Amino acid sequence: MEKTAFELEETTISEIQEAFKNNQLTSVELVQAYLDRIDKFDKNGPKINSVLTINPDALKVAAERDDKRGQEEQGPLYGIPVLLKDNINTKDNMPTTAGVIALENNYAKEDAPVAAQLREAGAIILGKVNLSEWAYFMTQNDVPSGYSGLGGQVENPYGVGAFEAGSVGGSSSGTGASIASNFAVVGIGTETSGSILSPASANSIVGIKPTVGLISRTGIIPISASQDTAGPMARTVTDAAITLGALTAVDEQDPATHRNDKQALTDYTPHLKADGLKGVRIGVDVTFLNDEKPDERAIMDAAIAVLKAQGAIIEEITIPVQEFRSDVLWYEFKRGVNEYLSATSEEVPVKSLADVIAFNKQDPERRMKFGQSELEKSQSLSDDPNDPTYLEHRATDIRTAATEGIDVAMDKHNLDALLFQNNRGAAMPAKAGYPSITVPAGYTDRGEPVGVTFSAKAYSEPRLIELAYAYEQATKKRKAPKFD
Repeated sequence: MEKTAFELEETTISEIQEAFKNNQLTSVELVQAYLDRIDKFDKNGPKINSVLTINPDALKVAAERDDKRGQEEQGPLYGIPVLLKDNINTKDNMPTTAGVIALENNYAKEDAPVAAQLREAGAIILGKVNLSEWAYFMTQNDVPSGYSGLGGQVENPYGVGAFEAGSVGGSSSGTGASIASNFAVVGIGTETSGSILSPASANSIVGIKPTVGLISRTGIIPISASQDTAGPMARTVTDAAITLGALTAVDEQDPATHRNDKQALTDYTPHLKADGLKGVRIGVDVTFLNDEKPDERAIMDAAIAVLKAQGAIIEEITIPVQEFRSDVLWYEFKRGVNEYLSATSEEVPVKSLADVIAFNKQDPERRMKFGQSELEKSQSLSDDPNDPTYLEHRATDIRTAATEGIDVAMDKHNLDALLFQNNRGAAMPAKAGYPSITVPAGYTDRGEPVGVTFSAKAYSEPRLIELAYAYEQATKKRKAPKFD
């Protein structure tokens, strides 16, 4: 069959696999096309600045995938290029930096399980993407989301120069912007509280923040052992669901995954149901919607109308919210970072959080342009996992977010899910360890993307995927950004 030009923009996993099958495309050609597009639009042109490092072995791996295609059972990710957030260890010739200058020579000896599972599924790790420095946990003193000392500022592809810098979302800013810009098929982000949902909604893509423990966190630079998770980011619910299935596993090094032999699926695609909204009960707390921007509120009102038209029962509810200043993240960050840094190679000049703080002070303009207040707060706290104040704060988080928060709201109204705007409701499911999924819902008068986010209790990914897919198919709101 004679080859025809393959349309790269907005392509999906299934379309690529069909092109492979029909000899219209090879993985080498696909990888090269993405590399060309990254050079044209990420490094030049509008300069989205989302990709930090290209995998020097990407074309070689692509050639190996082409050589072995069809010789054995191969899943949907076989030969598919994937971009990883640069806080995920890979054993190839790419550092794992978290956007931090102190870690620019941090070359891991082993893949994180997330990276290893992608390779086992046949995916091609194309490169690593920029992020908010230390996953937005270095400082929040006027620092724009999407900025790192090592990589600079990630731009929103829908409004380069038109929106404020923070509109790209964080901390998985590079993942969101790169996938929205069609620099790879799918990407992997990480979230502690809103860090997948925020850039997914801000860049008009789909993001799944899984139940904590559904995906291994081993080999990922940590913030919080009780809230961290990796998750897929894609342009369609289908591609995100396919990728999620490849990432679930039991990891002996990560105790949070030990329930996965009973709770996790390895294939979520049976839950891609066009009628997935029929008869479901969804709760909406209007205080989580943005009345300050009428065009954003209008988009959410339109989304709710679609949900009703598709057969969903919408309940206006009040989610119990208790004001509490939790320090859990700062306690856990110190403990987790110290453990991670202690195992890095001798080329890394810092072996503890105290070392990082001192290192940054040696060249503050370059290494801590916006300060390091969050690092210093974390360093001031105990790293004892049995510290009484830490245990009290963690117990309070669970109580206020789950047992006296989301659980109360969902049980009282017999709900299947909660609906939020963008990542405005991210903190409660994050503290509870519960899953969420966001889907493109439209664009404001300025062209700024808005997403709808569904959240529910632990291990409810199948139901959330049903809701998200049905909404996506009924609306198909995503539009590719236009580059000159």
